Amino acid sequence: MINSIFVNLPVKDLQRSIKFFTQLGFKFNAQFSNEEATCMILGKDMYAMLLVEKLFSDFSKRPIGETPRTAEVITSLMLGNKADVDVLADKALQAGAVNYSDPVVMDFMYNRSFQDLDGHLWEVGWMDPAHVEPF
Repeated sequence: MINSIFVNLPVKDLQRSIKFFTQLGFKFNAQFSNEEATCMILGKDMYAMLLVEKLFSDFSKRPIGETPRTAEVITSLMLGNKADVDVLADKALQAGAVNYSDPVVMDFMYNRSFQDLDGHLWEVGWMDPAHVEPF
């Protein structure tokens, strides 16, 4: 099994992105941060590396996607309850994010979605643990 994950996302303005995600309540690991990158802590052993586009380009030979027009990944964060989903999604919208789809409401699941300041797609959700079969 995987013991940690780092999602790497290109950003146009690192300080603007740090301010946005700080408003959502995220913290950053200074050990993996500098003027070109920051390590946003998503949870235990889960991180998003926010990299200025030039640095991100050094890691990939492919062009950076035009996130306001295209989608390559949706980063989904699962939270402990429905209320936490609303709190985080509302904070994102208040900090300048854009809602990109209607909430998904099911008996066992609840999701909200937003597009961050760089156009990256995020979902925040809750799933009833009793509904998930152990694997």
